[in-house]
Amino acid sequence: MADKITLTKEGYEKLLHELNHLKTKKRREVAAQLEHARAFGDLRENAEYETAKEAKRQLETRIQELELRLSQARVVDTSEIPAGKAYLGAILELKNLDTGETVRYTLVAQDEADFNQGKISVTSPIGKGLLGKAEKEKAEIQVPAGKLRFQIIKISR
Repeated sequence: MADKITLTKEGYEKLLHELNHLKTKKRREVAAQLEHARAFGDLRENAEYETAKEAKRQLETRIQELELRLSQARVVDTSEIPAGKAYLGAILELKNLDTGETVRYTLVAQDEADFNQGKISVTSPIGKGLLGKAEKEKAEIQVPAGKLRFQIIKISR
């Protein structure tokens, strides 16, 4: 049996939206590219046709991946997760104890992680190091670049 994948409702809906987009609009675009490339004649020496076939293969692979992930998904109701602790769905305001800088992260499932939006996975080194911590607690986290030291200033939902 496959492992369950934990997602927030937002993360599940994001994957579902991507899947629907790929199965409708993107499939039509790739089919049009294939048809256009076929019009150039001899398929054995047609680079555009090979490129379009590869795009179709990659699209179908991604669709299969998304369908599998969604079928294995367990959607977590973040309102049922204990407040005041750093768990999935928590928004953390942290103070870097070495630089004094304040940062804000939201702890999310791996599929939802987007560092540019401040969403870090609970399976990442930083996410793991913060999990279960409470406000005012300190965390020392080993990352590839060295050690990070944080104090949790505030936890919200």
